[in-house]
Amino acid sequence: MTIDYGIRANLGQFLQQLLQVLLVGMTIGMMRNVVPALAETEFGVPRGSFMLLAAFVVAFGFVKGAMNFVAGRLAERIGRRQVLLVGWLVALPIPLLVYYAMSWSWIVVATILLGVNQGLTWSMTQTAKLDITRPDQRGLVIGLNEFSGYVGVAIAGVVTGYAAALLGPRTGLLWFGAVVVGLATLLAWLAVAETLPWAHAEVKRHAAGSPAQALRPRYPNGVSEQPSTAEMFALMTWRDRRMAALCQAGLVEKFVDALVWAFWPVYLHQQGVGLPGIGWIVGVYGFTWGGAQFFTGKLSDRVGRHHLNAWGMWLCGAGVALLPLGHGSAWWSVSAAIAGLGMAMLYPNLSAAVADIAHPAWRASAIGIYRFWRDLGYGIGALGLGAAAALGGRLESAFWFVAVAMLLSGAVLYRWGEETHPRLNPAH
Repeated sequence: MTIDYGIRANLGQFLQQLLQVLLVGMTIGMMRNVVPALAETEFGVPRGSFMLLAAFVVAFGFVKGAMNFVAGRLAERIGRRQVLLVGWLVALPIPLLVYYAMSWSWIVVATILLGVNQGLTWSMTQTAKLDITRPDQRGLVIGLNEFSGYVGVAIAGVVTGYAAALLGPRTGLLWFGAVVVGLATLLAWLAVAETLPWAHAEVKRHAAGSPAQALRPRYPNGVSEQPSTAEMFALMTWRDRRMAALCQAGLVEKFVDALVWAFWPVYLHQQGVGLPGIGWIVGVYGFTWGGAQFFTGKLSDRVGRHHLNAWGMWLCGAGVALLPLGHGSAWWSVSAAIAGLGMAMLYPNLSAAVADIAHPAWRASAIGIYRFWRDLGYGIGALGLGAAAALGGRLESAFWFVAVAMLLSGAVLYRWGEETHPRLNPAH
């Protein structure tokens, strides 16, 4: 088998992986509009039970974070495609659990399965594309990956809003989820190729000092050729300050997504907005985030990751703070767009920065551990915003908690981090 690198050389598989991540995004998107908005009326959550409302996002975050960690290590042993397929098989019961849910605990169980699905599938779509493309395309690759995924999230939010209004919330989610998960499983089985050979070939090329290795990344020093799980975890979490800065920023930026998922639909529902309207306002955030990543990922390949990441944290936090300060669909939509633009600046480029300075021999593990900390932010953030809302007695307190956290985390990233693009800051 000929091993060529680049988007054009592997266009068929690249497009298959983009379709996979679109369906991954649609799977999580079906749980982000109707379910929280109708938590009280459809699933029995008492009004004002902020911590109970946040429980399903907490469960999702801790499970998805753990699965990201597992997925990275597992993918280096059994391959990317196998992990992807297992992730889809786990998702098959989710639509049925939501349809037959007798209490909020059923939704929590469905969300735990969703966390397993997302941790295994989204990690693999990103890792597989990085395997088959060139180092100078990483910003574009991850931008396209996250563009496709979060456009899928936004589309699902809008479509499920209308489906719930036409068919009823349970029936609408059942049919939408069954089609999306069924199609994704079938395609993963029949059309997706294994990309582990590309990663192995890159390791050999790097070891041989190939002239094609024109870019010289600033890999961490003192890492063994086949690092253990404990060594990788220490490297990513505290030993390398750059990786630690990226991991903490990834964790905190998920506070925003936890807020959007758990509390934005509830807040807008309390303001009198209907399900389709909630879908469109939250969709503005998703569409802006998804669409702008198409440009911000490629932009970071030209101007670097570091400043886009730090300023993205601050802009996203500003959008969160603005939303409860005004009223009306126009105000809420503009606030959502500002938050989405900030997220687009940082989201693909935090991952690209990790990939820049992760050796190909352990890149999947590095991405998995980064994604472990990042998606743990769902759980930690949901606990924090639930506690903030409970202590403040109102949903708005959760918005201030998240905005302040983004401001401080951006400052830590700016101070501890550095430019990772090997062309702009190469190793000596």
